[in-house]
Amino acid sequence: MPRGARLDAPGTLHHVMVRGIEGNSIVADDEDRGFFVSRMGKIASETGTSIFAWALMTNHAHILLKSGAAGLSTFMRKLLTGYASGYNRRHQRHGHLFQNRYKSIVCEEEPYFLRLVSYIHLNPLRAGLVDSLEELERYPWSGHSVVMNRVRHEWQERDYVLECFGERDFSARKAYCEFVESESGRGRQPELTGGGLIRSTGGWSEVKSLRKRGEKQFSDERILGSGDFVNGILQDVDDAVKEVLPAVSMEGEASERLRSACEEAGVNVLALQNGSRMRECSALRKRLAVEFVQELGMTYAGAARLLGVSSAAVNMIVKSALT
Repeated sequence: MPRGARLDAPGTLHHVMVRGIEGNSIVADDEDRGFFVSRMGKIASETGTSIFAWALMTNHAHILLKSGAAGLSTFMRKLLTGYASGYNRRHQRHGHLFQNRYKSIVCEEEPYFLRLVSYIHLNPLRAGLVDSLEELERYPWSGHSVVMNRVRHEWQERDYVLECFGERDFSARKAYCEFVESESGRGRQPELTGGGLIRSTGGWSEVKSLRKRGEKQFSDERILGSGDFVNGILQDVDDAVKEVLPAVSMEGEASERLRSACEEAGVNVLALQNGSRMRECSALRKRLAVEFVQELGMTYAGAARLLGVSSAAVNMIVKSALT
């Protein structure tokens, strides 16, 4: 399949993810970690890239950034190529270190910025690399320690994040910390890693086809934002790129799934949405609630609106499905 050009306009907010090839480690020890982080900061300064949040894990990394004049692709090429060369020399290895191309999600800032900051900074806690939020504050391989003033990196846009919580550093840090703590209970948020407004080289049908074949498409671009935001982004790309960038709204896909599932089960959509307790409606709600949240990345509230139940009910359904 052809690869479309990246949505690479300077000043665009991106959630970038890179993985080790075949799931292998990209760091072996703290020397590697220090090299990756210092290189990230150096290249960010050279290219005018603004970095708001980051987390370096064992076999992957997350970065929330706003691209500079050189664009995202230049920043990522310099970061990953230089790091991989240094890693290979140090460990006397050859070949690729990273899996295909990195994955980038173009994000609408207003509704998602703070959620993305907290999601990325909480990665070490979710993965068990630290045991508590207190330990995360001192963990040097995540931007959270920088925001909390435990580690200094001049290239990280610490002030930009804290200004969202207040004018004074101490009170802003306290409010930020409380926000991160409240977000720590959310668990997996697939919409923040590409499950919101979906883009793949063949649209949603291609994503489903890949899943059925057990394949993963990690190296794609997606757009996370409202319908107006997506339309605005797509207006700025060439027609040739649009052909391989079909954006499907999360709500639109969910509504289509609901309509199709009701049709197959012989259930009236309005009856289901108006709270019918018929066995068929209840079974369908449970199935679709899990799909909407786990596959499409909808919020509990968004899924609840479509299914005619409360957010708490969707929460209970999803938790039951995961246990």
